[in-house]
Amino acid sequence: MENIYDDAAFFEAYAGMPRSREGLDAAGEWHRLRALFPDVRGKRVLDLGCGYGWHCRYAAEQGASGVLGLDGSEKMISKAKAETSGGEIRYEVCPLEEYAYPEESWDLVISNLVLHYVEDLESVYRNVRRTLKAGGCFLFNIEHPVFTAGIRQDWIYDENGRPLYWAVDNYYYPGKRETLFLGQRVEKQHHTLTQILNPLPRIGFRLEAVEEAEPSAAMREKMPDEMRRPMMLLVKAVRE
Repeated sequence: MENIYDDAAFFEAYAGMPRSREGLDAAGEWHRLRALFPDVRGKRVLDLGCGYGWHCRYAAEQGASGVLGLDGSEKMISKAKAETSGGEIRYEVCPLEEYAYPEESWDLVISNLVLHYVEDLESVYRNVRRTLKAGGCFLFNIEHPVFTAGIRQDWIYDENGRPLYWAVDNYYYPGKRETLFLGQRVEKQHHTLTQILNPLPRIGFRLEAVEEAEPSAAMREKMPDEMRRPMMLLVKAVRE
């Protein structure tokens, strides 16, 4: 199935987003995700759904010895390659469900804003655990269940277009949700908080951090509504 990010109109709209133009510092969650990054000096890093390659380049800048960025979108990988110099980073067009996950090969697996497109989270978790070395870290950012359970993932507005509240519906029913994102109908997968977190310790991860990311104080001035409901959930887990 064609990746939505390979649609020309969608990709162009995505390229206009602040985080696409300005990088990690324009991402509201980055100040919290960066704080959860383990020391990657001399380590091997796998990025599942690398997009433009921002996190791959950050890992390389922090001293990672080898970085592999995977993404199911050819346009994303092409952009990542164009923005990257340095032989320690490789990119491949590969959906995260199709990667081989070789045993005990990586010290850090990161995934940013991709897992809410995945129906079977536990299968991904098991693959990640297999490919991590003992003591390796799995760091991911997924859309918060309150966000994915939002009606059309949008506010309820008054007659003047002001956002009144964020309505949540069918929270306990996981599965496909259709939303309008960047002018396109996009399918995502809703998972409850229980379904996101509970499989991790059951299959051999130790939870080190669970954080509902808030924008930094400086960014709240630009996005005040982001303090009214959680949008992103950050999780750091270590393979035992």
